Amino acid sequence: MRHLKAGRKLGRTSSHRRAMYSNMVAALVTHGQIETTEAKAKELRSIADRTIHWGVGVSELVKRGPKKLSDIERAQVVHAKRMARRVLKNEDALEKLFAEVAPEMTGHPGGYTRVLKTRFRVGDAAPMALVALVNGAGKAESSPRVESAPAKGSKASKKSEAKAEKSEKAEKKSKKGQSEKASADKSKSKTKKKAKDD
Repeated sequence: MRHLKAGRKLGRTSSHRRAMYSNMVAALVTHGQIETTEAKAKELRSIADRTIHWGVGVSELVKRGPKKLSDIERAQVVHAKRMARRVLKNEDALEKLFAEVAPEMTGHPGGYTRVLKTRFRVGDAAPMALVALVNGAGKAESSPRVESAPAKGSKASKKSEAKAEKSEKAEKKSKKGQSEKASADKSKSKTKKKAKDD
């Protein structure tokens, strides 16, 4: 019977596993998303959610600032930080969790992370997955989305080429109309000057 044997061992000792999860949670909080193997990602999800939950529980108190809190409320914040620190050993990541990530997650009833399967790793063909914070919370810098150019011969590329040709033709027509109008105005002004001279 496998009673009380839950959790993947991942071929590591318990201390190695704890250190690995601590580093992964710190990276997740710092960068907003990380890529790892699918087995590690599924194990990380529950640990990260529990750690983030400590920050979400006291996010309203942290927003108010330490000077406006009663002794009991200050003790609640200290307790939450200590409980989160059991997993999250990195001080910078811990501060970011309570200052930035947790306030964005307020109102979420759990499920602060998502796991998305991505690819098979070259070399050992291990299934990889992306672990990301929901709503993109905690992302260092969100890079603007760059749309790739459609492949040659595709319908989208043909449509874009047709639109470009139409716009070029319209510009040429408008320029031609303007030049004709300008030349007509010049000829009118010349005829008026000749009439005045006569």
